[in-house]
Amino acid sequence: MTANDWKSKGEFITVNDHNLFVIDTNPLDKNLPVMVILHGYPTSSYDYYKVLPKLRKYYRVIIHDHLGFGFSDKPKDCQYSLLKQADIALQLWSHLGVATVTLFAHDYGTSVATEILARNNANELDITIEKLILSNGSIHIELSQLRTIQKLLKHKFWGKYVAKLTNYLIFRKNMRNIYFDKSKVTDQELKEMWHLIELNGGRKIIHKLTQYITERYQYWDRWIGAIKETQIATTIIWAKNDPIAIPEIAKLIASEIPNNELLWLDNTGHFLMLENPTEFTQLMLKNTN
Repeated sequence: MTANDWKSKGEFITVNDHNLFVIDTNPLDKNLPVMVILHGYPTSSYDYYKVLPKLRKYYRVIIHDHLGFGFSDKPKDCQYSLLKQADIALQLWSHLGVATVTLFAHDYGTSVATEILARNNANELDITIEKLILSNGSIHIELSQLRTIQKLLKHKFWGKYVAKLTNYLIFRKNMRNIYFDKSKVTDQELKEMWHLIELNGGRKIIHKLTQYITERYQYWDRWIGAIKETQIATTIIWAKNDPIAIPEIAKLIASEIPNNELLWLDNTGHFLMLENPTEFTQLMLKNTN
């Protein structure tokens, strides 16, 4: 599927004066439970093109491109804080009229999710999170095995210059290196992902998006505290062969979240929904019905 094919499945919704790309699969079916998805870095909702056809049979799936990602707006003067991303997600879901959700988050999205969780623990939400699913995110950032390119991009001085030098070949190399089975990712797929990063001046802001790593340290107490305090039934779906969000992170959060189940996906790297969509979807459906 091309990025434009994916675009044809969604629409643009304005939240906080920003245009967000949103896919809402079954808005008129009131009998389906709702699943909201928070995607990862540096990609977009396109990560889910292989699994959406199956998930939508069981859920009204709502997935948007975070501000600064994919087809959504990429303003140059924005700081792209994770707190702002949480604000936007919550306002979007409110706009779409959802009351009760299963919340799934991967990678970058897990930090947006833990901020939402902190607000939920403080009774600040207008929606009910019925179930939570976390997947391959460096929630314990101190354990994350960051790529060199991430470290360079988040640098306060050098980051903007590194962003200008970043190109498809660098992106391709880094993406392939976080797959377990590199035959599972095609050049065409990677070119579509890179197109969505570059779109609308995206390469000029990627260093700003990478500041989420700094925020994970800044809000560590708040977000780790949130998972320790939550009473929401949680499933942890973790690719065992992720070289960034290593298995030790999954084991640690499983020891901290009161009510959880940890499920492993073997022989799979960081982008598990792309590399192993069939087994990933089975685990998603097994634990959310």
